[in-house]
Amino acid sequence: MKVQISSKNYPMSEKLSTYIEKKLGKLDKYFNEDVTANVVVSKLRETPKFEATINAKQAVFRAEMANDSIYDAVDMATDKLANQMSKLKGKLEARYKENKALKLEFVPEPDEDEFEEEMTIVRRKQVELAPMVAEEAVLQMEMLGHDFFVFLDMDTNDVSVVYKRKGNAYGLIETKR
Repeated sequence: MKVQISSKNYPMSEKLSTYIEKKLGKLDKYFNEDVTANVVVSKLRETPKFEATINAKQAVFRAEMANDSIYDAVDMATDKLANQMSKLKGKLEARYKENKALKLEFVPEPDEDEFEEEMTIVRRKQVELAPMVAEEAVLQMEMLGHDFFVFLDMDTNDVSVVYKRKGNAYGLIETKR
């Protein structure tokens, strides 16, 4: 597994870098191919924060943890990634049985007490996509009091989504074909 580590407002040491690579390397046994784990180590106010995203073909695993000890945050996040794989094993097997990138036989079976009911869609809604720029979509989202807003981007003529982030910030998701 390739591990790409970046740091924001947090001093990276060689020891921490090696520790992260070692911990995420243990998850490598779940993948047939060489996958990339993108890691961001940052400081959230005064608390160190660890974020990891593993992009496998057609499957994305993500964990984010903040803790007083960055090493504990790394441990908790890697455990969370392993749990995600375990909980979703049945669904992944059904959905990605043709995907040779995942070695699902090595993913542990989920604990009985962690078993979740099948996810069901309880409501469907259709929206009319109005052409607008991202800033206008943010205003529409705020006026509606929603956390996200789907719109047709006038600049790219593609469907996009704006969403609220922590601390009066917004994100933009753009579709790619």
